[in-house]
Amino acid sequence: MKVKINPSQAEGCITVPPSKSMAHRVLICAGLAEGQSQINNVVLSEDISATLDCLQALGAKWKINDKTIFIDGTNLKKCLPQDDLNCRESGSTLRFFLPLALANGNKIRLTGSKYLLKRPLDVYHNIALERNLLFEHQTTSITVQGPLIHGQYTIPGNISSQFATGLLFALPLLQGDSLLKIIPPIESFSYILMTIAALREFGIDICSNSKTAEKMRMVKITQTKNNTESLDNIQTIINTQNVQSTGISLKIQGNQKFKPGNKTVEGDYSNAAFLEAFNLFGGKVKVKGLNTDSLQGDAVYPELFTLLTTGNPQISLKNCPDLGPILFAVAAAFNGATFFDTKRLAIKESDRANAMAEELAKFGIKVNVEKNSVQIMPGILKTPNKILMGHNDHRIVMSLAILCSITGGIIEGAEAVTKSYPDFFKIIEQLGIELEYIE
Repeated sequence: MKVKINPSQAEGCITVPPSKSMAHRVLICAGLAEGQSQINNVVLSEDISATLDCLQALGAKWKINDKTIFIDGTNLKKCLPQDDLNCRESGSTLRFFLPLALANGNKIRLTGSKYLLKRPLDVYHNIALERNLLFEHQTTSITVQGPLIHGQYTIPGNISSQFATGLLFALPLLQGDSLLKIIPPIESFSYILMTIAALREFGIDICSNSKTAEKMRMVKITQTKNNTESLDNIQTIINTQNVQSTGISLKIQGNQKFKPGNKTVEGDYSNAAFLEAFNLFGGKVKVKGLNTDSLQGDAVYPELFTLLTTGNPQISLKNCPDLGPILFAVAAAFNGATFFDTKRLAIKESDRANAMAEELAKFGIKVNVEKNSVQIMPGILKTPNKILMGHNDHRIVMSLAILCSITGGIIEGAEAVTKSYPDFFKIIEQLGIELEYIE
């Protein structure tokens, strides 16, 4: 699908869509809780649908009424999966369900797109090799068989926080206690905090020390690289140690049970960033539905927008990699910027740094991409001289749409927004952005 956007400004009030990251976590917890749970404020994006499909394959039953999902959970240890776990193109779904599939004990196949199955999975593969578990990795599927047993699990923290989250879902269900050690440096620590918060909502205790748990909940994220004092304190201190220098050791009691509940998914800061970006270019969009006490790392975007519109800053993406594309777009429209801790952008839905560099060049903006940094050079935005490509990446498409509201332009592959924000173009059109669909 192609979308043509004409120069125009957005104005109005909009409720931000629910957090996809938290929706994954809450739905999985509900799906593992025997009994019925009610999960409010859920949008059936492609990724969330993938997670619900996998829960259903494991024996959970669900139905949706408007934006409320009712889930009758499954007993993971007793269920006999009848279908493959189809993860579609959702990296979160794949990495969250692999340990659950191993914990089940039966031979289970997880499927997905070729690109999804190319994303790093060595952390789980190594765990399977160490414990002599089946782990057959093919082009569009992975077949595993446990049983996963309790014990000590040591994983690197510099690849993806999703590996820690996947283990945190599975380890409490095992027969004995476990210790999860995450080796520094730790990427996207805020997502681990979100997982622990969701688990606590469904009766799962990860931290035996309540004070430690509260310290984890109260963590505040600061992204600015040139503020070294704040950078040193990005992560909370656990057991009086700084996690960036010592890592994390989490004690997880076994034989725990998820408890059903009535929960509401909070608004999504990463998608809110796209909507509020219109305000940087003369728009008047008011975003509602955000939790001011959220643990989402992307909640830092207002401060980063200020830095980008007032100077040529240096910014770390360590705890907010999903903001990368929109921050690159804003930097291109203003004064340029240098971004650090960007290497993980290469293993997202697209190689986001190089994808944005390719598309920003069509606006006349030069971008230098290094292994772990991206430099957006100052320049003047021009109307794109070629059709823009979405790279099958929802965040690339939405970032380009923001820039096209300034210069005009045509985006091919715009349907990628269905991955996280299916109504994106409908919403911005309602806000006053002039666009047309080209079949």
